[in-house]
Amino acid sequence: MSPIRVSIIIVSWNALELLQRCLPSVVATDFDGFEIILADNASADGSAEWVKKTFPDIRIVKHPENWGFARGNNVAVPHARGELIVLLNNDVEVPTGWLSPIVERFDRVAELAAAQPKLRQFDQRDHFEYSGAAGGFMDRWGYPFARGRVFDTLEKDTGQYDSERDIFWASGTCLAVRKSVWEDLSGLEEHFFMHMEEIDLCWRIRRAGHRIECVTASVVFHIGGGSLPAANPRKTYLNFRNNLLMLYRNLPRRTWWKVLIVRSLLDGVAALRSLLTGKPGDAWAIIRAYAAAHRMKGLMDDHQDRRIALPYRGTVVADYFLRGRKRFTELPKEAFGNENLI
Repeated sequence: MSPIRVSIIIVSWNALELLQRCLPSVVATDFDGFEIILADNASADGSAEWVKKTFPDIRIVKHPENWGFARGNNVAVPHARGELIVLLNNDVEVPTGWLSPIVERFDRVAELAAAQPKLRQFDQRDHFEYSGAAGGFMDRWGYPFARGRVFDTLEKDTGQYDSERDIFWASGTCLAVRKSVWEDLSGLEEHFFMHMEEIDLCWRIRRAGHRIECVTASVVFHIGGGSLPAANPRKTYLNFRNNLLMLYRNLPRRTWWKVLIVRSLLDGVAALRSLLTGKPGDAWAIIRAYAAAHRMKGLMDDHQDRRIALPYRGTVVADYFLRGRKRFTELPKEAFGNENLI
């Protein structure tokens, strides 16, 4: 038996149907030396029991309650035996050869600390998927976007992003991290519960001097909305709250206040738009997110070595909604900073 090099960790909560659909493809991965750990967040649908019966080689870590994505992974990682950990959503289907290109890239690039494959849609397999597409970036006001996905525009994957390039954040949908780096940075921020925690981790990885890439030779397929559907106001609440907390945690204070003023205006417009389009739940979620972020910001670590680390100096909101730049390739190249300084 080959030694365990990769530990694939799947956090799951009451997702039996998703596991039945996607987990067999993960088990069938063609790679010598990997293990699968199911981190079960106190599911009540029999999913952990089904996994134990169907795939007895999968190790199961049972949590006493639903700890969400952040703590669910943090508590599971110490059980991992691999030098490389892969956080994989329970609604991801993988081809048999998806893992080898990722491991080979880590073997070749010592500075590489985290990576993701290309993420495509489960149902429309030649199109990028919302949660990370071909690797993520952020604009000057903290709005995330990705190669192949700007807001709700999802591009067809024609190989346009297959060139090697550092990215700012890799998606938690399928996130590979060196275990040593994970331990050095104490993993995910548990106060986030779920959403934005992987961007926060990647920001800290970049600040520590490491690299992050999208390994485009690897492709996986994401169903999306397995934990919270896109139309759920709680998803809106967590995304806005955690984005604000992440900015507070990682930006210099003088920059944070400037960003907060602009974000308040832009997010206020977003709340008004939600009201006018018949989505009052989303509007209220944005308001509650600001109140909660204000209450919780004292819980964030006070990093004394903060640096401005946002790679896109432009405003993606204005680019998309006012200038009609719907694709990553349409964003002005001169607005991207020197990524080696991020």
